[in-house]
Parts: sequence; C-alpha cells; structure tokens
Amino acid sequence: MRRNLNFAVIAAVVATVLVAGGAMATAGSGVSATLLARSAFIDNVDLKVTVQTDGATKVAKVRSGDVVEQHIIIGPGGNTGWHTHPGPVIVLIASGTITLYDGDDPTCTGHPYTVGQSFVDIGSGHVHLGRNLSATANVELYVTYLGVPSGTSPRIDAPDPGNC
Repeated sequence: MRRNLNFAVIAAVVATVLVAGGAMATAGSGVSATLLARSAFIDNVDLKVTVQTDGATKVAKVRSGDVVEQHIIIGPGGNTGWHTHPGPVIVLIASGTITLYDGDDPTCTGHPYTVGQSFVDIGSGHVHLGRNLSATANVELYVTYLGVPSGTSPRIDAPDPGNC
C-alpha cells in the first residue's frame, strides 16, 4: 500500500511540473511547419559548429542524433513563440522577412533577415523568437536541425525571458 501511495505522490508531482512548465511556455501563432525529411546519422559523428557574430563566439557540439528538414510558413503578424533547439539550426529565408529576437538581449533588438539570406542558430538552450512583422506577406523558411534526439521534436518551447 505504501508503495502505491509513493507512486501516486510522485505521479502527482510530475503532472504538476509538466502542467506548470507548459503554462510558462510561449506558444507561437500563425505558424505552420511541414516535415520534409528526417534521418539519423549512421556513423558516430562529432560535429562542432562555431558561430561568431559581433565579436561573440558560440560553439555547439553535435555527437549524434537526427537531421531534420522542415518547411515553415509564418503568416502576417505571426510569431514562433519563445523556443530553443537541441542542437544547431540552419535557416534559409525563401520569402518575406523574419525578425529574430534573442532571449539574452536586454534591449530586445530585432534582427531582420530577408529573402535570399540565411542564419545559424546555435541551439543548445539559446532562447529566441521569430516574428513576421508584415501585415500582408508570409515568411517562408527552410530549416535544417542538427543533433535532434531520435523521436523528439526539433523545437523545445521556452518561457518568455521577459526582455521583450
């Protein structure tokens, strides 16, 4: 009986944490994502991605996991919600302009990327949000995620960092 009670208490605590965690996450709006391909690294890979911008260097290591390719459309006025990824992400802008906000930026300065440009998000806990500030045009992205654990989402919801 005591064993069942302990299990019930643990299950209740886990359920409370999951519900509270979900309540803190920020959902996106006006976003649709289509999975184009997903495959596993079959060799024991050891990738290192280094991103350097404005004098800051960030490094992400990818030892294993899946590579996921998505086509994402963000409608006019839509946003991705605050999130991160398990590993590095390469984003190509096929149409429109996406404005990226960094969860670590206390000034909440948006960085616009437009058709024909691309950027790398380091992932691994780097929280960010993308917005389509247009009132009429979609943003269309092709996104490649590296190091996604098998069977999991390439997106990890995150709470609003409170700087935007």
